Amino acid sequence: MSSSRISTVAVIGSKGEMGSLFMEVCREAGLDAAGLDKSMTDDDLADFIPGRDLVLLCVPMSVFPQVLRQVVPHLDGKQILADVCSVKANPVRRMLAAYKGPVVGTHPLFGGNLPAPEDRRVAVCPGNEYGRDMSPAQMESAKKSLDAVIRFMQHIGFIPFETTTREHDIALGYIQGLNFVTTVSYLSATAKQPNIDRFITPSFRRRLEAARKMLNNDAQMFEAMFETNPYSLDCVRQFRSHLNIAAGGDIDLLVQRAGWWWRDAIDGGGS
Repeated sequence: MSSSRISTVAVIGSKGEMGSLFMEVCREAGLDAAGLDKSMTDDDLADFIPGRDLVLLCVPMSVFPQVLRQVVPHLDGKQILADVCSVKANPVRRMLAAYKGPVVGTHPLFGGNLPAPEDRRVAVCPGNEYGRDMSPAQMESAKKSLDAVIRFMQHIGFIPFETTTREHDIALGYIQGLNFVTTVSYLSATAKQPNIDRFITPSFRRRLEAARKMLNNDAQMFEAMFETNPYSLDCVRQFRSHLNIAAGGDIDLLVQRAGWWWRDAIDGGGS
């Protein structure tokens, strides 16, 4: 990348939900965005990647290693390589192992559907946090690349914030992973109970509707996120300790702890 400004973007996986979204918002922001998708050849990549400031991998974890191996030989060592996976430690490590140029991990927290402007948050992780042997010049280049990606996200109307892969994966282990496995466990426990469908309340129906897409359309994706997040099982163990409190009858303690979300985190603005 010749400057700290990203103006040309290569989107790999441009026909998927996230890839097509990036293509749309980049073009609306006046950037030069071009994409490749399935069945791309080495010749396609050789024609497509040179001269692009940012190469963005918008592919699922199931094909990420294969796509990475195919793309990296066509990078010039100065272009920024980034991803949009929902887990960060695994793909960032893979990119660092495969590519000696600047690496940045990103995760748009809203998925492939563009939400209201205030909800367009994107976690951005520096690739050099792992302490890969770098000269001072390489460290400076990595910092400039991180800043460039943050500015790029701002330019296309997103709200980026810097974090580490560890902080990201722990948080998403709770917000995505634990939400998935507890929803599956809860609905599995209630399934096939005799005549239970006669007792469905409006609030239970809302929970069923909220879980419909997660379990019927996106279960494979959530399973992959859970399995590749190194902190998933720790989150489950932590949740199990809270279930043990409930089994002991101390529900009021759980209610008080749960109130943090409205008392401090959301309404109170705490962290």
